[in-house]
Amino acid sequence: MGARKPIRVGVIGLGLMGRTHLAAYHAAGKRCEVVAVCDRDPTRAFRPAKHSGNVGSATGKPLVDRRRVRAVADPGELLGDASVELVSICTPTDSHADLAVRALEAGKHVLCEKPVATDARVVRRVADAAARAKRWCMPAMCMRFWPGWSWLKQAIDERDFGRVRSAVFRRLGSPPAWSRGFYGDRTRSGGALFDLHVHDADLVRWLFGPPLSVQSSGTPDHLSTLYRFDTPGPLHVAAEAGWDHDAAFPFRMAYTVVFERATADFDNSRDPPLRLFRDGAEQAVELPDGTGYDGEVRHLLSAIGREARHGGLLVTCDDAEAVTRLLAAEERSQRSGLPVEV
Repeated sequence: MGARKPIRVGVIGLGLMGRTHLAAYHAAGKRCEVVAVCDRDPTRAFRPAKHSGNVGSATGKPLVDRRRVRAVADPGELLGDASVELVSICTPTDSHADLAVRALEAGKHVLCEKPVATDARVVRRVADAAARAKRWCMPAMCMRFWPGWSWLKQAIDERDFGRVRSAVFRRLGSPPAWSRGFYGDRTRSGGALFDLHVHDADLVRWLFGPPLSVQSSGTPDHLSTLYRFDTPGPLHVAAEAGWDHDAAFPFRMAYTVVFERATADFDNSRDPPLRLFRDGAEQAVELPDGTGYDGEVRHLLSAIGREARHGGLLVTCDDAEAVTRLLAAEERSQRSGLPVEV
């Protein structure tokens, strides 16, 4: 059997995340080919980006070649293109679910930016549509693929340094400088709770399983949460997230995890970002190149290339539904000031 042809990709939404997905597909090389893009202003695909994100920077040049990529304004036109096999949905949160369902019903695989929705019942609708269509639909939970964070998952699962005693996660920055109208409207974006903290809430579930209860304090734009687990889970797990800092404040994502026989500390603001402390000594941990965006794209491309239809994804719509319910519990706790069972 000959080599599979490149998977043909379409991207809907050409803001910051759309360009981030385009860069990841480009980095995947011959495994895929972007053939179509969609935006209210389709010419954005051919213009240099104006803004850079938390963990990436604008390249100063377009990411697609107008001679090879079709640009349209109507999502229905892209979804009706029989040549498109995989669709990245990079539009505002409140449009994710409808576009994902339409793409699945059109026979496409889907990579949907997080959060899939801010209501777990809406996420369930997407999951059911994927099951009916027998197509992959993967939430873009990029941190599961991020070097240093995937290292942590392996260290916990294999108990390289014993059990976890304490785990603290931090994700802090200034308000998004792009799409301010959308991000500033919590009814649409969910605020930092759903758009930023979602990463660490998902990681807590992925690393330790579902918590029994949560206790949160702060506001939807800056909060801290304590997670309680049943025995033999860790006794101290906390996560802080906020995007209410001054515009000059650099984005920070970090963790400190205390094992029985070592402490692992990650901070994206230093080089190298991951350091391990054990036996009275400090050592840098070498990590692979690339970002979680690269990892998630290649993971999904591999799943499609295997032509499998069930199981095998590192993150699923079931996970997205579960973390959305977890965030809703954190929001109730933040409002009431009381612990909330999950």
